[in-house]
Amino acid sequence: MKLSHLMLLMLIPFFFSCNNSKTSKMDFELKYPETLKGDVEDEYFGTMVKDPYRWLEDDNSAETAEWVKAQNELTFAYLETIPYREKMKQRLTKIWDFPKVSAPTKKGDKFFYYQNDGLQNQSVLFYKNSLEGEEIEILDPNDLADDGTVSLSAVSVSTDGAYLGYAISRAGSDWQEIFVRDIESGKDLSDHLKWVKFSGISWYENGFFYSRYPEPTKGQELSGVNTNAKIYYHEIGTDQAKDILIYEDKQNPETGFYAGVTESKKYLIISATVSTSGNSLFYKDLTKENSKVVKLINEFDNDYSVIEEIDDVLYVYTNYNAPKYKLIKINLKNPTKAAWKDFIPADEGVLENASYIGGKFIVTYMIDAHSVVKVFDKKGEFLYDLDNYAIGTISGFSGEKDDSFTFYTVTSFTEPATIYKYDIENNKSELYYTTKLGIKSEDYVTKQVFYSSADGTKIPMFIVHKQGVALDGNNPTLLYGYGGFNISLTPSFSLSRLLWLEQGGVVAIANLRGGGEYGEEWHKAGTLMKKQNVFDDFIAAAEYLIAQKYTSSKRLAIQGGSNGGLLVGAVTNQRPDLFAVALPAVGVMDMLRYHEFTIGRYWATDYGTSADNKEMFDYLYAYSPLNNIKPDVEYPAVMVTTGDHDDRVVPAHSFKYIATLQDVYKGENPVLIRIETQAGHGGGKPTDKIIDEIVDQYSFAFYSMDFTPVY
Repeated sequence: MKLSHLMLLMLIPFFFSCNNSKTSKMDFELKYPETLKGDVEDEYFGTMVKDPYRWLEDDNSAETAEWVKAQNELTFAYLETIPYREKMKQRLTKIWDFPKVSAPTKKGDKFFYYQNDGLQNQSVLFYKNSLEGEEIEILDPNDLADDGTVSLSAVSVSTDGAYLGYAISRAGSDWQEIFVRDIESGKDLSDHLKWVKFSGISWYENGFFYSRYPEPTKGQELSGVNTNAKIYYHEIGTDQAKDILIYEDKQNPETGFYAGVTESKKYLIISATVSTSGNSLFYKDLTKENSKVVKLINEFDNDYSVIEEIDDVLYVYTNYNAPKYKLIKINLKNPTKAAWKDFIPADEGVLENASYIGGKFIVTYMIDAHSVVKVFDKKGEFLYDLDNYAIGTISGFSGEKDDSFTFYTVTSFTEPATIYKYDIENNKSELYYTTKLGIKSEDYVTKQVFYSSADGTKIPMFIVHKQGVALDGNNPTLLYGYGGFNISLTPSFSLSRLLWLEQGGVVAIANLRGGGEYGEEWHKAGTLMKKQNVFDDFIAAAEYLIAQKYTSSKRLAIQGGSNGGLLVGAVTNQRPDLFAVALPAVGVMDMLRYHEFTIGRYWATDYGTSADNKEMFDYLYAYSPLNNIKPDVEYPAVMVTTGDHDDRVVPAHSFKYIATLQDVYKGENPVLIRIETQAGHGGGKPTDKIIDEIVDQYSFAFYSMDFTPVY
C-alpha cells in the first residue's frame, strides 16, 4: 500500500464555516460545520481511495478541537429543542436512584464488594470481616476526581488480605495506573505504576506481577500504536524503575501479555496474544530460583485459559478440537499434546466458563443465549445441576479451592441483579440480596424468537415489551446488535431500557453470527469474508419486527457500540430505507485503517486488514461505513456518539464518518455527532454522563420517529 500525504490543514487557519444549511423535518435549521477536505489519497492494490478528513485523526490538534466544539454546539442546540428531553432526564434519574450492591468476593477472612447509593458517579469498594460484620469503606473513587471521571479498572487483594492493589483509569482511557493501599489503615503506600494496559495485578510474596507498555511519545498517548509489552514483578514499597523484568519478546513486538499466579503459588501463567482470538500459553516455575519461562503452547490457533492447577496438572478451558469449548488436563510433567486429557465436555450447550471452588468444578453453559450451571467433582464426574433454575444470565462463582460457599448473581431483561449465597457441598442456594427497584417486572414480557436470515440460517432474538402491547406496527422499537469477537448477548437488566419500555416501546436484542452464542463455528460464520452474514442477520431482524407488526420502518431505531457501531454504520448504508434512526456508538467506521491505531491490529482475526491482499481489501472496502456513504440516498436520522479519550476505537472513526455523511447527505433528517469530553470507550463512565447520553439518544430517537412520550 502506497500513501500520498498532501496535507493542507496546517496552511489554512480557518478550516470550517457554517454552511450546508438545511431545515430538518422538526423545523430546526441545521447548519453543519463545513469540514476542510485535504488531498490525502491511498493506493490499495491499484485502487485509489480518497481520505479527505485524515487530519481529524490528530486528536491533539487545535483544528480538531475546534471542529469538536463546533459539532457539539450544533448537536446540543438541536437536542435542546426537544420539548420532553428534560422530563426524560428527570424520569431516568429517578429510575436510576436506588441502592446497587455487587456479589461479595472472599479473600482471606474478608469479604469485598461494591456499593452505590444510587446516583454516585462511581461505585465504592467496601469490605466486611464477616458477612454479618461492620461495613468498612476501603476505597471511594469519587474522591479521586470532582467530576467522577476517575474509575477503578482493577482491584486485587494480597494473599494475606493486608493490601489492596488497585488500578485506576482516567477519563475512560484504557491506560491504567496501579496503586497499593494498606487495608487496615486505609492509606496508600508510595507505589505508583504507570503505562499499564490490559493487565492484572497478581500477588506473589511481597509484591505482584503485571504487564505494561513503554511510555508513549508525547501527544500519541491515545492514538499511537501500542507495542513491546513486557511482564514485570513489582515489590511493595519500591519505585517502578526498580521493577524486575520477567518476560518480553523482542522478536515479536506486537505480542501482548497477561500474567497470573496459580492459587498454589507454584506457577506464573502467561497468556500471549496477537489478536482477540487465540493465544499462546507459557509458564514459569516459581519454586525454582531463576527458572526460565517455558513455552507450553506456542501457537495462536486456539483459546487457552488456565482455570486451576492441582499437583502440577493444569485444568485448561479451551476450544482446541472443541468449537463449543471444553476443559482439558495438561500434566506439566508430560505436557505434549498427545498426553492432554479431556476433562469436562461442552455437552448440549457452549461451555462458557468454569471455576474451581470448594473441591468442585462449577461450570456455566450457555444454551440458546441463557445460562445453565452444572457441578462436577475433581475427577470430572457430573454431580448435580445448580439448584436455582432461573432463566437469565448467571454469573459469579469466585473463590478458592477450600471455600465452602460462594456467591452468584442472576439477572434478566426484566429483573435486576439478585445475589445468592451458594453452599457448594450441599448444592443449596439461599437469597443473599435482592434489588428493590420499585418497578413491577411482571408488567413486562420477554420472549425468544427465531427468524431466518438471508441464507436461511435461524437467528435467535430476544423481544421485550410491556404486557398487552398492540402489534399494530406503531410501537417505537429499539433493535440492538453486536455480532463479533465471540461475544454473546445474553439476558441482562438495563435501567436505560426501562425508559424506553415504559412508554410502550419494544426492545429487541438479536444474537447475530460473529458472536459466541453457539460456539466458535457461530463466531467464525461472522468474520473475515463472512462478515456480511452479520449485517444480513441484523437486516433480517429488522424485517422480522416489521413483518410481525411490532413496528414499522418509521418507528424503528437501531443501536450498537464499538463493533456494534460498525454494524449500525454498515446496515445504515446498505438499507437506509429500513430504519428511522441510527445510533452508532464508538464505532469502527474506517475499515481500511482501523489497525493503524493503538491495539486495533488485534481485531484482524475478525476483520482481516486492507493490507492482507486484494481480495480482503475489496471485501472491506465494500462494507466499510466511512467508504460507502452514497449521494441521492435518504438516510435515517443519525446521531453518532463517541468520547474524546477513547483509545480503543479512536474517535477519528466517528469524526471522519460524520464529516462525510454531513457532506454527502442532502436530505432533511439530522445527521449529528455527540462527542463526550473526558470519556473513553465506555468503561468507567460516571453516572451523570451515562444518564445524559442515554437521554440524548432516546429523546433524539423518539423525536426523529415522531413519537411523543408521556410524563
